[in-house]
Amino acid sequence: MTGPISRRSFMGKTAAAGALVSSVSILNSRGQKGIKEFKLALIGCGGRGRRASQNCIEAAGLLGVGARLVAVADWFEAPSRGCGASMGVPEDKCFWGADAYRKIMETDADIVLMATPPEFRRLHLEAAVEAGKHAFIEKPVAVDPPGVRRIIAAGERAKVKGLTIVAGTQRRHQSNYRQAAHLIHNGAIGDVLGGQIYWLGGVPWVKRREPGQSDADYLVRNWLNWSMMSGDHICEQHVHNIDVANWFIGRTPLMATGMGGRTRRETGDQYDFFSVDFDYGKGCHVHSMCRQNRGCYSRVGEAFTGTQGTYDGRVRSNAGKDIKVPEFTSGSGMVVEHYDLMKSIIDEQGLNDAERVAHATMGSVMGRISAYTGQVVRWSDVMTNENSAFYNRALSPAPEDFETGGVTAPPDDVFAVPPA
Repeated sequence: MTGPISRRSFMGKTAAAGALVSSVSILNSRGQKGIKEFKLALIGCGGRGRRASQNCIEAAGLLGVGARLVAVADWFEAPSRGCGASMGVPEDKCFWGADAYRKIMETDADIVLMATPPEFRRLHLEAAVEAGKHAFIEKPVAVDPPGVRRIIAAGERAKVKGLTIVAGTQRRHQSNYRQAAHLIHNGAIGDVLGGQIYWLGGVPWVKRREPGQSDADYLVRNWLNWSMMSGDHICEQHVHNIDVANWFIGRTPLMATGMGGRTRRETGDQYDFFSVDFDYGKGCHVHSMCRQNRGCYSRVGEAFTGTQGTYDGRVRSNAGKDIKVPEFTSGSGMVVEHYDLMKSIIDEQGLNDAERVAHATMGSVMGRISAYTGQVVRWSDVMTNENSAFYNRALSPAPEDFETGGVTAPPDDVFAVPPA
């Protein structure tokens, strides 16, 4: 296959493939296990959580089965009650508070959708696996190295139990990304030499502290702007692009050397921007650039250079290979990810994204730690070397502190200054 390989060139075939896969899946769902309906529970009743519920219900329709929300949980009462009322959840199944997720695990839900601040993800996934429930986990899945390793461990326990875990890194479920990955993995651009990944945009929102608000309530309400709650935007947002780099290159980075700073952010303790060199070994380096400043140049995407071609949203190959591209399910990645989750349960495939999304999260954590400290951070420092200063570098307060009442919010606008 030579010349540019574009997303549009595949759209006709892919749309047909989506219809075909849906038809096959309907037969599977009725013939293999007789599943007629999935019972869903939601933890985190904000905008992302509500949309995830709707996406999941839409995906179930494509599979020819039903799906309904049977329980919801949130830190705050109003979102829990409001979401429950709008989605037909009984009042006695609308939970709120620090331990609300535990009540979710006592329901008869088959699948738990997790869309809370990333700080809490490890606790919620561990509880879901213990309760024998399948899970959809929004990205990122942790905010520090110990949290990432706990996600990996929970994922391994889920495998033993035959549970499905799908992460909210929707590019992994988009047909155009899947097609590009297939081409690259089959040599369309040769060996990947390096690349650039970007998420340049504005701060999505800010929630200022209200009079009389507790420290815990403030951190949860304004979670997007606190590193210990979101992992900073290199983790909360840019993790998508880091995941694509891991996917296309086929391995995780060996080390990260980063820098960043803060000049305009209004609350919290996060940086405005990061610039990180990810060394993937074998001479392959990826430049990571992310920024949240309104009014500046915006770009979200990835580009890679190989020995026999490039990728910049489409594959441009000089390899001279005739690579057959499989047909993947078409549609929004935010719907297809739930389609893949439920199809895995129906077909007993054991789909498990825990380690993969944990690795992407760890890459983003490495970049943040490097920028905050001014030091090189190696993969071994956060994954295997228990003597490293970064192995147990945990952010505070920990998720468990929110249940025990031991939460003290740091002061706004105090942030890391390297060397630290």
